[in-house]
Amino acid sequence: MRPYHKATLFIAASALSISASAHIGAQSHSHNSFIDGFLHPLLGMDHLAAMVAVGLWSALAARRAGPDLLWGPLGFAALLLVGAVLGLQGVAVPAVEPMIAASLLATGLLVATRLRVPGIVAALGVGAFAFFHGAAHGYELAGDGQAWQTLAGMLLATVLLHCAGLAAGWALRQRHVWLARAAGAGVAAFGGALLLQMT
Repeated sequence: MRPYHKATLFIAASALSISASAHIGAQSHSHNSFIDGFLHPLLGMDHLAAMVAVGLWSALAARRAGPDLLWGPLGFAALLLVGAVLGLQGVAVPAVEPMIAASLLATGLLVATRLRVPGIVAALGVGAFAFFHGAAHGYELAGDGQAWQTLAGMLLATVLLHCAGLAAGWALRQRHVWLARAAGAGVAAFGGALLLQMT
């Protein structure tokens, strides 16, 4: 199977998870183990879309293979963890849910436009949104004796979703770029719709 066919199948499979439970609008989650933490980003459409989109954008916007590919994913994972730690400590972070929705809108637009920015800007930009994803998880896990195991599972799933997005984006860089742009537009529309629901 050609690489772009695999990428097409991956993007289509990701889209099917739209009926899965998302973090936004949910009242609570049962996170109490490494496995629960690992599965949550895979089953929540907001997390899945944001994390895959970061990988897609990183691959589509990179000038070449190498470290340029990793700025966005590393920034996202690092600040996701920072936000989660602060959430666990009960630090109040305003506008968590709107910022999670805005992260979908922003990352979707980045994928659709293939906007190129310096690596540190990419890391801080997507990382700023990841901070709010992490804070939301930290609040949910506060007081949980296995919080660190759960966060470890979430972080591993996050890295794997970034890698999947990177692989799909790299396969689509030269051919069928329209598919990646369409996926980005879909993620942006999803984020926009969530923001409208909150107004």
